[in-house]
Amino acid sequence: MPVSYKDLGLANTKDMFRRAFAGQYAVPAYNFNNMEQLQAIITACVETRSPVILQISSGARKYANQTLLRYMAEGAVRMAREMEKAKGADQAVPITLHLDHGDTFELAKSCIDSGFSSVMIDGSHLPYEDNIALTRQVVDFARPLDVSVEGELGRLAGIEDEVQAEKSTYTHPEQVVDFVKRTSVDSLAISIGTSHGAYKFKPEQCTRDARGVLVPPPLRFDILAEIEKKLPGFPIVLHGASSVIQEAVATINKFGGKMKDAVGVPEEQLRQAARSAVCKINIDTDGRMVMTATIRQVFAEQPGEFDPRKYLGPARAALVEMYKRKNREVLGSAGRYGSEI
Repeated sequence: MPVSYKDLGLANTKDMFRRAFAGQYAVPAYNFNNMEQLQAIITACVETRSPVILQISSGARKYANQTLLRYMAEGAVRMAREMEKAKGADQAVPITLHLDHGDTFELAKSCIDSGFSSVMIDGSHLPYEDNIALTRQVVDFARPLDVSVEGELGRLAGIEDEVQAEKSTYTHPEQVVDFVKRTSVDSLAISIGTSHGAYKFKPEQCTRDARGVLVPPPLRFDILAEIEKKLPGFPIVLHGASSVIQEAVATINKFGGKMKDAVGVPEEQLRQAARSAVCKINIDTDGRMVMTATIRQVFAEQPGEFDPRKYLGPARAALVEMYKRKNREVLGSAGRYGSEI
């Protein structure tokens, strides 16, 4: 039997994005694969009073099991409400469960039927007309159920989970009005220079600062500005927007990892984007890296440790602090639903 996201206590993204656009901030869209990541996301967003989009990729759904995910999402909402009640919060932060990079109608429908409140259908790898047709098919199914739909124009390079492409293709501003009009999507993911994974830019694409640190090329804010002119007030999404935190890279490498030349999108550029029409920013790799760095350090410093709680617990705590900082300093989403607690 299909399950309504409303019965799970979830929200779609429509009001979230309306408020984000007006407030010039971006809603965090954090990917998770396991309990510790989910706990960290909820804890950080409740304590900073930030709305949040819980993102599940196709690969994560297979890894975690679709039935378990439904109950994890419901549990996350209940956890948030209990935290808010205990700390005397006067508002509930909205929580969305979102399919990240769905590539078929069947996958999007299955997620909606299992309680997702938002789905992304990514037809960006298809010819333009086929992308429109696939996206419209998902919208036609989702709209009567009040489920939000995100489409994509342009193609991001890089590899992350089951999403991969060798080359990026910038979004063509002249196509966005036609695409949005014919598909009726609620938000649009665009390509302006972000990329998937930990190696978003090749060394030859970058310059080096005085310390020898790689500096990636700037995002194409000119394309974003042109899209804003053509779609005034319309929610825009940035994928592949992890900054690839260099402290985490250094820790991973220090304790046996090999992540040479891993570089991401500078946080100051993400903050600039969040002040524009960009209402949702996707962050996955940073969570993976902070978790990995912490676990590697525990294993190196305590080689006799075998209790998962003793290395996953510190990793979860590190994630909480990273997500809080992202909400406050990068996305600007902290404090949007009452004061921080």
